[in-house]
Amino acid sequence: MIKLMPNKNRGVEVDTSAYSFIATENIRNLHTSLKVYRETPLVELKNFKGVRSIFIKDESQRFGLKAFKALGGVWAIYTVISRELGLNNPPLDEIFNRRAELDKLTFITTTDGNHGKGVSWAAGMFGCKSYVYMPKGTVEIRAQAIRDAGSATVEITDLNYDDCVKFTAQLAEKNHWHLIQDTSWAGYEDIPAQIMLGYTTLAYEALWQMHYVRPTHIFLQAGVGSMAGAIAAVFAEVFKDNPPRVTIVEPTEVACFYETMRIGDGLIHSATGNGQTMMAGLNCATPCEIAWKILRRFAADTATISDDVAADAMRVLAAQKIISGESGCAGFALANAALDDKNLRRALELDADSIIFVINTEGDTDPKNYKAIVERN
Repeated sequence: MIKLMPNKNRGVEVDTSAYSFIATENIRNLHTSLKVYRETPLVELKNFKGVRSIFIKDESQRFGLKAFKALGGVWAIYTVISRELGLNNPPLDEIFNRRAELDKLTFITTTDGNHGKGVSWAAGMFGCKSYVYMPKGTVEIRAQAIRDAGSATVEITDLNYDDCVKFTAQLAEKNHWHLIQDTSWAGYEDIPAQIMLGYTTLAYEALWQMHYVRPTHIFLQAGVGSMAGAIAAVFAEVFKDNPPRVTIVEPTEVACFYETMRIGDGLIHSATGNGQTMMAGLNCATPCEIAWKILRRFAADTATISDDVAADAMRVLAAQKIISGESGCAGFALANAALDDKNLRRALELDADSIIFVINTEGDTDPKNYKAIVERN
């Protein structure tokens, strides 16, 4: 099942200059200096279901972590470490030479899985401690993947995602730890902004791989919306005169952007569903405020998809040799289903000349469930 909600608040101006190619050069320099850095693949499906092309940026291979999130986490942690050491955009060797000081730094976050893995990995790489707290319902294999990635002590709580974020924020303040959270609220905006900027490397890689062909449509999955906001900002900055049409994609039962656009007063609103979805990475009930400022301007609408729509997309992508997890496939899932529905095609303004860009944000982060889904007829 798919439901579409138009954005009634489009047109409010927002400054995206921080997402320009020149402004984000230091971020790309950090990412490309990492020993594990490799461009992730861009796959083009030509003439797919009657559209000109679908470009799929495959983040299942990012840093060996099966997800894109570490791009934001490592930049944010690098930024904090640089400030703590009194350095300005230092090379990694200069940071690693200060091991005794790095050992005293501790980072903490809440995650549904991939963000926490990135924080654990980045903190471990720098020789810092980290703590990761996960909401109720998280499967143990996701928690263990975070432990295996780096330095983190990981705990699955009995709290929902939003309450878990509040809990970790309180722990950070009490213990004088550094909170690396990918959602923002009043008084906590700098780190989420740095995380979003970290995702720009993904966008500029994709643009280079596409030879700067302008997509007509971008379908971006959203939990709190940090990735979606960052990608929308980059494409708006690059194609200033004619930005692509952006649609946000969320699980049916955890659709905070849908609720925000439905109410349409320009403020953020929490999801009203039951919170049950296999798309664990998108199971976030409240939008990131700084991401909403961007998406309020550039998103044409938001779509909710049910788990069966995502499962269908996982199988289609598997046939294309793309390993896409439950959350990773969501943007493609909307395209895949909409192209089979004439009413959705019309509503999303899709035609034979359309060029769609989507991101496979994760691989098989729950291998057992992935295998069960893709092998199911």
